Amino acid sequence: MDSANALVKDFSRHLREGRRRSQHTVRAYVTTAERFCSFLMEHLGGAVGKAELTALKQTDIRSYLAFRRGDGLSNNSAARELSAIRAFLKFVGGDDSQIPKIKGPKVTRGVPRPASPDDIVAIAGDIAESASSDWVGARDWAVLLLLYGSGLRISEALDLTGDALPLTDTLRVTGKRSKTRIVPLLPKVREAIEQYIDLCPHPMTLDQTIFRGKRGGPLSPNLIRRVVQQARGKLGISDKTTPHALRHSFATHLLAGGADLRSLQELLGHASLSSTQVYTAVDAAHLLDVYQNAHPRAG
Repeated sequence: MDSANALVKDFSRHLREGRRRSQHTVRAYVTTAERFCSFLMEHLGGAVGKAELTALKQTDIRSYLAFRRGDGLSNNSAARELSAIRAFLKFVGGDDSQIPKIKGPKVTRGVPRPASPDDIVAIAGDIAESASSDWVGARDWAVLLLLYGSGLRISEALDLTGDALPLTDTLRVTGKRSKTRIVPLLPKVREAIEQYIDLCPHPMTLDQTIFRGKRGGPLSPNLIRRVVQQARGKLGISDKTTPHALRHSFATHLLAGGADLRSLQELLGHASLSSTQVYTAVDAAHLLDVYQNAHPRAG
């Protein structure tokens, strides 16, 4: 069976099980594949299956991108959708498939701005104090300190299980594509996690996540994003100070302290050094801010 729906379902399974992509990547790629197939049904005037997808021309894909531009799609988002379409068409046609060659839109690579340590502590403190119970406050405080203190992605922090206990001065983390790495666990961060564990009403077992929701299930990353957003608004802190920005801040402050890029690459779990090199621009921007604000002859 090679209907569009069946192919998209198989593509989703391929990304999850065969390629071991993150939930976020799977969701984004599958949504794009579904949208693309829906467009093609109207564009081609009929059902879409493997035969139609493997026979697509440049003009067909350009028509889709033009359609999406009408929805206000940015260059960066269009580039991501084109990447997803290429992956989908390669999956449908196999390794020998002839995918129409299209030059992607020019994208601007933004420089992530680091949050200041004071802002991070202020947000974490406000969230802890505003929590509905002591253990929830301790949980949220520990999660945010872990993101900043160890440079974890939010999914990596929330995927930690009881197998990581008891805590030591390092932590084994499973990142993208199921790759593991060792990150430092600072004493203050370890203490925060241990305090949360002491207060948590749910038992810690080897196969369950350490950070739990109120009912005992895995803690949702959206909950952490939401409480950070609420604290930001109350404290008047930039809306760019997101949970992921804490990871950027970890990297920037380490680089400013003299860490080399290769070590930083390992700590962040980047597959390519080019992903880490963006932080040289971050650090330069940070130093320029310091210079302009503090130097008597700046400007």
